Amino acid sequence: MKIFQREQRSLFGEILDWMLTPLLLLWPISLALTWLVAQSIAAKPFDRALEYNAQALAQLVTVQSQKVNFNLPQPAREILRADDSDMIYYQVLGPHGEYLGGERDFPHPREDESAGTGEVRLRDEEMRGLDLRVAYTWVKVDIAGAPPALVQVAETREKRSVLATEIIKGVMLPQLVILPIAVLLVWMALVRGIKPLSELEERIRQRKPDDLSPLDDRAVPLEVAPLVSSINDLLTRLKNSIATQKRFLADAAHQLKTPLAGLRMQADLAQREQFNAEELKQSLKQIGRSSMRATHTVNQLLALARAEASGKTIVRQPCDLVAITTEAMRDSLPRAMDKHIDLGYDGPEAGAPGVKLQGNPTLIKELVRNLLDNAVNYTPSSTEHPGVVTVRVLPDPFGRVVVLQVEDSGPGIPEAERELVFQPFYRALGTNVDGSGLGLPIVQEIARQHHAEITIEDARPGQVPPGAKVGVRFRLGAEAEAETAGTKNQLAW
Repeated sequence: MKIFQREQRSLFGEILDWMLTPLLLLWPISLALTWLVAQSIAAKPFDRALEYNAQALAQLVTVQSQKVNFNLPQPAREILRADDSDMIYYQVLGPHGEYLGGERDFPHPREDESAGTGEVRLRDEEMRGLDLRVAYTWVKVDIAGAPPALVQVAETREKRSVLATEIIKGVMLPQLVILPIAVLLVWMALVRGIKPLSELEERIRQRKPDDLSPLDDRAVPLEVAPLVSSINDLLTRLKNSIATQKRFLADAAHQLKTPLAGLRMQADLAQREQFNAEELKQSLKQIGRSSMRATHTVNQLLALARAEASGKTIVRQPCDLVAITTEAMRDSLPRAMDKHIDLGYDGPEAGAPGVKLQGNPTLIKELVRNLLDNAVNYTPSSTEHPGVVTVRVLPDPFGRVVVLQVEDSGPGIPEAERELVFQPFYRALGTNVDGSGLGLPIVQEIARQHHAEITIEDARPGQVPPGAKVGVRFRLGAEAEAETAGTKNQLAW
């Protein structure tokens, strides 16, 4: 329950609400309990006085000549009537209920109540529209076989109410003074307690936009230290991300500068008057190659940005890895034929058990296409010595994985550079192949989003050239696991 409702939650207001709300709710409960206790305390001395009066009247019940008498002296009668605040009533009944003295219309005890001589009992009654407190007792008479006589004394409750009210005033009036002071002290304590958060806010506001250094977590309370630690972790990751973006933009600008400079140079050469038709044709070819290189670089940059932006929000669905792979191979086949490369496939057909996984088909196709582009680009080939690129899909229902392999007959990737090739724009030394150095970084990013593992090894260890074999190990989804559960014994490698 909240006393104050806010559209935007305030930590100060939340703590103040949860501290003041119980305090304000408990105060009336405390008032009610104090009233009950005061009533009980105020009733005790007056109940003792009533018991004493009942015992005193019981001593005035006598037996003379086998007859029960009650004689109340005048001084005693005046004492009973001497109270200015309350009225006192009494009644004395003989053993057989005969009236001996007092008020005739005095209410009797319950009929089912057993008589106990010598014991004074108390009860609440109403007579003539007044609330009464009654003390009564049974008096044993010296008559053989006669039941005891009944003596009752009653008093109105005015003095009790006045005393209870005085007790309440004595207890609650100081609380009315203390309560505002307690609220003020709570307010001041909260202001002081939340001050470190305000100081932290001020330190953050005073920072320059380019200041991503960690915050000092020693100057904050222990409860706030985890928040500051999380902010520091975010700042570190943000700093690394900004540094990566700056480096990426610088490398991208550098990569685009070369083909654009070539385009401009060839365009200037083509505009010279002494150029003949053959030289103009060569310049146009160079312009075409430079524009294709620039286009390829831009496409690779867009693909990498698209892969990184997908993150954990990619839409996953069942994907047939064989169908995606054959479609990507069909797109790469013209380039492979232009270079006289034997592009082949080894593996099961589309729809076979164990080749479906949960993923994004567009990104997976981009992964396969980049692996094929790398293999085609870096595989030497001629009419006399054609290069070979082989794509394999290897389902493993027992390990609940499916492996994609792209193997070529090129120079391979030295072991020392197998981690470096996943850095954007990195290209192995000694290769005279046009490229942007973004293919394998794109593959790595897409594989990471699909929780896949990438391996690079020699295709033909010990031979020259050793070739390269890149493998991507995908984990099967729950649907693929259910599909392959019944076909494990039917598959053979």
